[in-house]
Amino acid sequence: MTDSTAMPKKLFIKTYGCQMNVYDSERMAEAMGAKGYVTTEVQEEADMVLLNTCHIREKASEKLYSDLGRLRPLKAANPDLKIGVAGCVAQAEGAEILRRMPLVDLVVGPQSYHRLPEMVEAGGKVVDTDFPTEDKFDHLPARKALRGPTAFLTVQEGCDKFCAFCVVPYTRGAEVSRPAARLLAEARDLVSRGVREITLLGQNVNAYHGAGEGGDWTLARLVRELAQVDGLERIRYTTSHPNDMEDDLIAAHGDVPQLMPYLHLPVQSGSDRILKAMNRKHTAEQYLRLIERIRAARPDILLSSDFIVGFPGETDRDFEDTMDLIRTVGFGQAFSFKYSARPGTPAAEKPELPAEVADARLQTLQALVTQQQRAAQDAMVGREVGVLYEKAGRLPGQMVGKSDHLHAVHVADPAGQVGQLVRVRVTAASTNSLAAEPLLG
Repeated sequence: MTDSTAMPKKLFIKTYGCQMNVYDSERMAEAMGAKGYVTTEVQEEADMVLLNTCHIREKASEKLYSDLGRLRPLKAANPDLKIGVAGCVAQAEGAEILRRMPLVDLVVGPQSYHRLPEMVEAGGKVVDTDFPTEDKFDHLPARKALRGPTAFLTVQEGCDKFCAFCVVPYTRGAEVSRPAARLLAEARDLVSRGVREITLLGQNVNAYHGAGEGGDWTLARLVRELAQVDGLERIRYTTSHPNDMEDDLIAAHGDVPQLMPYLHLPVQSGSDRILKAMNRKHTAEQYLRLIERIRAARPDILLSSDFIVGFPGETDRDFEDTMDLIRTVGFGQAFSFKYSARPGTPAAEKPELPAEVADARLQTLQALVTQQQRAAQDAMVGREVGVLYEKAGRLPGQMVGKSDHLHAVHVADPAGQVGQLVRVRVTAASTNSLAAEPLLG
């Protein structure tokens, strides 16, 4: 007989990196919740600490081992504490994590985390970095951990592009798309529990080709069908590759009101020579023509991108080509990084640029994209936009949410409630957020 008075075990999850990892952490928490665990924000009171890692950012492995080192006092004080490592660094490092950090109890890759409860129950030291044939989503419990009126929905995982700098094909595997019917069912369930905005996730989301009625569906087909779900007010997707931005998806941006006017479309460089070395399989000119077509379909779309500065072999001319591309496009948001080698990738075998050169270029590029971002924010002042309230603000009578263009907006609305989708007028702008007031009537 189970002791009904027993306290539930507590799970602390630290999530590194991308939105995919946020989604994965939620699903792992749900899987462990089915076994009696509840999540906690206080690491010191946890019965299990799980570090869900990302290999995209610089020095990912070093950051993991540093964080594990900080857990030694907790493990010493509580030998029964379970410590797990999940995600892409877990996939890449595998048993090496246990060798270097004996305090770790389990290592689980991103395609095997549905087995996490079994690993915990098995006890001992466990490593599971397989690419199982079964669909992990079939083995996960129903969604529960909703943080408000927005939710992520993974529709695609893995990547077949093999960019020279990227570990995703090695840590997440080949492209796999989830069946459309399951995604529609999950979306309807989310909406029935108060979700009004869904962001479709994938390492290469616009390469989606899930099985559906009449054959494989494209992402555009999936978006159009999701738009028919009663109560789903907003749809977004990330992250995309320029080579998979097909005509039907471009058209959807102009045809589907629920598809928000925001697109994150990484280009990485404006130099054709560097793009070729990166194995991106597109040119700067092709990217620019693609942007023209997207803007023709949705003139008010806000564009975001990724840039890698200091890629091996990058010259001053290559860097200026990137700056020229940024000036030509005019991004409302951008993420930029100094190149750092990922073990096992082709680019890792090439000599890196001097750190001071890469640092200087990164600062120059970031100054330009910050200028463009601020200009985009300033241009919103006086405009009417939709805002989905996600939480109460820090000030009395204030609500905080996201605009159609994914701007953070602080609205003076004492009557506002989480989950409301309201029309507001923007009254002021800063670099990272907007201020607004609700429209009357």
